[in-house]
Amino acid sequence: MKRFSIDLHMHSTVSDGTDTPEALRDLVKAAGISLFSLTDHDAIHGSALLGQLPEKTPAFLTGAEFSCRDEEGKYHILAYGYDPTAADIRALAEKSHAFRMEKLRTRLDFLESEFGFTFPEEERAALYAMSNPGKPHIGNLMVKYGYTPTKEEAIVRYIDLLHVKSGYFRPEEVIAEILSSGGTPVLAHPSFGSGNQLITGEAMERRVRRLTEYGLRGLEAFYSGFGDVLRRENLTLAERYGLYVTAGSDYHGTNKTVQLGDTGLTDVTEWPDGLRRFLREVCGIPERS
Repeated sequence: MKRFSIDLHMHSTVSDGTDTPEALRDLVKAAGISLFSLTDHDAIHGSALLGQLPEKTPAFLTGAEFSCRDEEGKYHILAYGYDPTAADIRALAEKSHAFRMEKLRTRLDFLESEFGFTFPEEERAALYAMSNPGKPHIGNLMVKYGYTPTKEEAIVRYIDLLHVKSGYFRPEEVIAEILSSGGTPVLAHPSFGSGNQLITGEAMERRVRRLTEYGLRGLEAFYSGFGDVLRRENLTLAERYGLYVTAGSDYHGTNKTVQLGDTGLTDVTEWPDGLRRFLREVCGIPERS
């Protein structure tokens, strides 16, 4: 199985990546990845587009990454293998888009009122015309107009000073809609919460146990930001609760330094049972030597 490379977490221009879905598919192929999924934030149409393309190499799995939160914190739930024509997943994406557009308006108003950062009307219109504009898009615009030297500084020093109280989904809602659309819900980068929050130990297990009760089916135990300790903890929890295991880089093109295929899978000699089951039961890929 070491010759079979997967990356099930990446973003395109449909959300906050810098490659179009079609260009990303070509990059995945050039990188030698055998199976991939496009998991744009709160959006499914880029993934639906790739699923309709006649070329079936590399293998593709429909995906998305939905943001949600409750009294315990924030979560990113990955949706895999759903039917992109299903009413529930479409409604989830449409409402998520509305939440994001409200956050965009609030953030632009905040930057203008607090710091005097303004942008030409055509630039604002371009932001509102995007599928799912986020903090990186605003940060890049701030760099373009000389308000800050880097996108990262724009986010940390200015954009993140505002705590947006927009609408949001609870994790049980997102999980239920994914399941009803024929998909498999997986917790993205489970050890990472909001911002730089690190969740381990009993807090981590409590989170996994609660989400599993809602219908969560897997953990992204292999992730570009995980070292060996976090990876082992996630693999242990996946085995304890009978969950699938997935692997993703969280590639965003030039918006992040993460590379395609950087999942940590190359660090292990034998893939865990949870990952093998995911490939077999969700992706329809048989065991490989």
